[in-house]
Amino acid sequence: MNNLSKTAIIELLTKMYEKSPEIIFFLNANGKVIDMNPAAKVVVDEKELEKGFPQSICEFCMGYTSNMESRTCTNCYLRDDEGDFSSFQIYLKTKKDGTLPFAASYQVIDEDSGIRILMLRNLTKPFQTQKELYKNNMTKHVIRAQEDERKRISRELHDGVIQELLNSLVELRILKYLDNDKEKDEKIKQTEMSLTRLLDDVRNLSVELRPSSLDDLGLEAAFRSHFKWLEKNYGLIVHFTPELQSKRYGNEVETVFYRICQEAIFNALKYAQVDEVFVRLHEDSQSLHLQVEDHGIGFDVTSEARGTGLGLYGMRERAEFIHGQLTIHSEIDQGTTIHIHAPIDAQAGRIEE
Repeated sequence: MNNLSKTAIIELLTKMYEKSPEIIFFLNANGKVIDMNPAAKVVVDEKELEKGFPQSICEFCMGYTSNMESRTCTNCYLRDDEGDFSSFQIYLKTKKDGTLPFAASYQVIDEDSGIRILMLRNLTKPFQTQKELYKNNMTKHVIRAQEDERKRISRELHDGVIQELLNSLVELRILKYLDNDKEKDEKIKQTEMSLTRLLDDVRNLSVELRPSSLDDLGLEAAFRSHFKWLEKNYGLIVHFTPELQSKRYGNEVETVFYRICQEAIFNALKYAQVDEVFVRLHEDSQSLHLQVEDHGIGFDVTSEARGTGLGLYGMRERAEFIHGQLTIHSEIDQGTTIHIHAPIDAQAGRIEE
């Protein structure tokens, strides 16, 4: 290998500095920009740097991402000499494209003069790629959830509705061959009971798919109706505590809260070995909260082998859809608590009384 001369290395580094798509700032010991490469001049306004602000990069920096906040100036890299800023993320206010995210590296390159270098790489394209990947994965999960729901409905129709219809059809055909009025009356009564059961099955399936009370009356009324149905059909008592200031919320918010509550209660019914569940629905100045708690056998939250339908992953995805957060706390023999909160003004907005 032929070693380059010092002059050749300097020339190559100069070309890299001038042609690099990465933004490069040189700063003095006080944090003032003393030079920048052409890529930086495209992004920031040089006139702003001449205002004499001691730490001139602050004219453009909108904060860096720490392990506590997405944007902060606490323990800023310009002031914290002890911090590790070899790789971090900042947000920079640009001339043309607004505030953009950048991967950053900040380090001292001359100990005697205190000169530092700040190198930035635009993360807009990688972030967009991640966003599209997440969107594609979300679409796959939605399609899978739809197919699972269709299979469940198909089983419900086959095992319930279709069987009842076949039984009723058989009973009606038998009537043609009966001469005894008493036997006819008995068959008619049996057919009537079969059709009544069929009507109940169809009504329950319809309510489970989309309760009309959710569209007509709102979340609290839909919850009350669903909890009465649970008690009547499964004997599960739901202790419901609503503390709402408004009757209606955005359609997406109401639907997600209803589905997550529905899934959480059915999981408790199937697996927690309880005959009562506690549900609290309330709001504060910014968020709507739902808490579903049982005192059952609990489970290991690191294992998602329980439940059907949405599942824990699907519940989290639904929460993210309305910019909410879902937390699940459970321990063996200590019960389970599922909590979701979401901003009530993030979607269609709150509908006041």
